[in-house]
Amino acid sequence: MTKQNLPAHLELGQKGEDIAVAWLEKNDIRILERNYHFEKAEVDIIAYNGRQIIFVEVKTRSSNHFSEPEDAVTDEKKRSLHKAAGAWLYERKMDGAPVRFDIISVILSSPEADPVVRHFEGAFWQL
Repeated sequence: MTKQNLPAHLELGQKGEDIAVAWLEKNDIRILERNYHFEKAEVDIIAYNGRQIIFVEVKTRSSNHFSEPEDAVTDEKKRSLHKAAGAWLYERKMDGAPVRFDIISVILSSPEADPVVRHFEGAFWQL
């Protein structure tokens, strides 16, 4: 499926991830990988700030009328991210490296409006 043929919710999510990458890069954080998969787990963005490997979950919504995007990161999702992060570190022989788990929330209310971006550094550890 090309970007043009994505369902609307996936297209929104992709835009949010692109905005999150730009946000991180603007803040001198280097992107190492995007959309890393391990079994059924996925990490949206893996980055490095010169001190830590950062595993980032991006949540994008068109509004926050019902809840904030970051509220969608459930305990199950946190466990899944932790599992994928462990696999990524193991595959690269980086077990024991300092890590951090962040959430980036993006609200895209309309194509004309500037996105609202909130970056929650160290949003969780593990359960």
